[in-house]
Amino acid sequence: MGLRELKKEQTRQLIADTAWRLFSSRGFDQVTVAEIARQAQVAEATVFNYFSSKEDLFYWPLEAFGARLVETVGARPPGESAVAAFRRALLADGGLLAEAEGGAAQAAQRLRTVNRVIAGSPALQAREEQAISRTAEALAAVLAADTGAPDSDPVPLVAANALLGAHRALLEYARRRVLAGADLTGLAAEVRQHAAAAFALLEHGLRDYAVKPAGSSR
Repeated sequence: MGLRELKKEQTRQLIADTAWRLFSSRGFDQVTVAEIARQAQVAEATVFNYFSSKEDLFYWPLEAFGARLVETVGARPPGESAVAAFRRALLADGGLLAEAEGGAAQAAQRLRTVNRVIAGSPALQAREEQAISRTAEALAAVLAADTGAPDSDPVPLVAANALLGAHRALLEYARRRVLAGADLTGLAAEVRQHAAAAFALLEHGLRDYAVKPAGSSR
């Protein structure tokens, strides 16, 4: 990464960190982009150069995670199904939940705060659904390319939505438990257990779909 790119990434991170600090202390809907810019000591236009909306500021990590899920499925090795690759990518990144399981107090506090802020903002809940929908569309494009499905074929999107549906259900389960004050040191194990059952169900129906052919260049 060159010096220019590094500086841009540092500015993006500064804006995102400033926004998170304000969101966590006052709630998402009570914070304006102008306040974020002022606290980060950048112009308001600079914020919009990096993030197209206030919701993007909050969900930047989620969208980056979704992109990694799609990338992992697209780069899966020959002989591996889409569902197996998706499960591998999803469970490999424990995020804050895994850190909280290890007893990290800061991660536990951030996890509770993230979920509290989302639960208190209909705008963020709608943006989360939009982010998941976009990821499903991107994943469907990968599956269509791998299976040679025509544009009119809805099956790749059906499969992508099934996989993202499992992700969404696990996310919502964890959120409900966090908001209910669950013991975070045991929650990650609960999620993994439910994930195993969910993906076993998907594999039963999707196990032969989109198996990577030998010699594929993707």
